Amino acid sequence: MPVLSVVLAAALATAPACVEPPPDPTNTYDAAHTYDKLVRTYPDIRIASDALPPGVSKTADLVYAQYGTRCLKLDLYRPPGERLPVVVLVHGGGWKAGFRAEFVPMALRLAQHGYAAVTVSYRLSGEARYPAAVRDVQAAVGWVREHAAAYGLDPRRIALAGGSAGGQIASLAGLTGTGEGVKAIINIDGLSDFTSELALQYEDDPRKNPSAAGAWFGGRYAEQPALWRAASPIRYVRPGMPPILFIGSGQPRFSAGREEMMARMAAAGVASDKVVLPDTPHSFWLFDPWLQTTVEASVAFLHRNLP
Repeated sequence: MPVLSVVLAAALATAPACVEPPPDPTNTYDAAHTYDKLVRTYPDIRIASDALPPGVSKTADLVYAQYGTRCLKLDLYRPPGERLPVVVLVHGGGWKAGFRAEFVPMALRLAQHGYAAVTVSYRLSGEARYPAAVRDVQAAVGWVREHAAAYGLDPRRIALAGGSAGGQIASLAGLTGTGEGVKAIINIDGLSDFTSELALQYEDDPRKNPSAAGAWFGGRYAEQPALWRAASPIRYVRPGMPPILFIGSGQPRFSAGREEMMARMAAAGVASDKVVLPDTPHSFWLFDPWLQTTVEASVAFLHRNLP
């Protein structure tokens, strides 16, 4: 056994047992609760299925990072095959809520298109403030690279995708630090610039004390301007960065910084694509028929950028 493997095995053997955090009754961001809020306005929607289709396998509750007894887990969905391209999926929830199960339906459909898909949990703002969630997602990408051979994955073909807060986290994780090696990013209705006028109107709303973003940063924009700027993916546009597909809802709030970021990417010689689903609510990707449109756009983008 290689020395590094021996070290890792020893570390795992001596790590304290994982202890699940107690359920948070305030964490209600999931498809069922969101459906109840939306169905009167959009009576034709239906919650996307999370039933495992034929030919897709699931490996659940893999620990990718551990802090004391707190274990962060991921689930792997894969079709048959070896050296599969991988999409790491990051759930939303305003940095304070949500579950990795949010992206199971999309993971299953990606697997049916030949991609391995990984859904990840990360530390929410009530447990650890920015940049913990970003570091967690980067650790998940690192885990995929390190364990690629064992699970038939291609460590050279990894994409990040996320919705809402998860779209912002995925973008930032793929553009900074140990996110190096990510080949493509899909940002589904996530912010690109916390400091834009549009973003501040909502994310720094003085009537909310704190706002969801303020809770993540530990202060309003006037109190923590450096953190608000540092967490904005638009700050990291550069030649050679991964291409990004932006998939947006009909809600302007969540497009904050998108057009400016795409313009900067074009100036840097980096490809970007945009698909907007008009007259859709935020969290559209939890429901059909919108999830199918999201998957089709994502697969077309991945075929071009994760060959």
